[in-house]
Amino acid sequence: MSAPLYNRDILALAVANADYPPLPEARHHISARAPLCGSAIILDLDADERGRVTKVGLHVEACALGQASAALVARHAPGRALDDIRAARAAIAAWFAGESAMPDWPGFDLLAPARDYPARQGAILLPFDAAIAALEDDEVTA
Repeated sequence: MSAPLYNRDILALAVANADYPPLPEARHHISARAPLCGSAIILDLDADERGRVTKVGLHVEACALGQASAALVARHAPGRALDDIRAARAAIAAWFAGESAMPDWPGFDLLAPARDYPARQGAILLPFDAAIAALEDDEVTA
């Protein structure tokens, strides 16, 4: 383990969730839970007519890593479509499994210490899973 699991940057990201309050008027309200650690998220999401994320709101009950990941999703998902978020989630999972280089998602390097902690990885993937579920719902109803 080369870096501490929780550091100042991760904690700063975790509190950044306050910048993304719930959006009662959003089109999608997705509730998801990570089965291994029990982390939970309610993600509110709007997308434009092309399926690109326009707004994200959050309510996160997770460790600081899950909260930090949620903030990174909320901060960097706007402008991205379902395929972009699926690709990011797949790249993160492959990196966790040691099968690829660090994923190209802005700020994800701050979560690098979690690679050594498989029990925390579900919390990190959870916001991506929730965003995918919301955008897939758009795909089904289109």
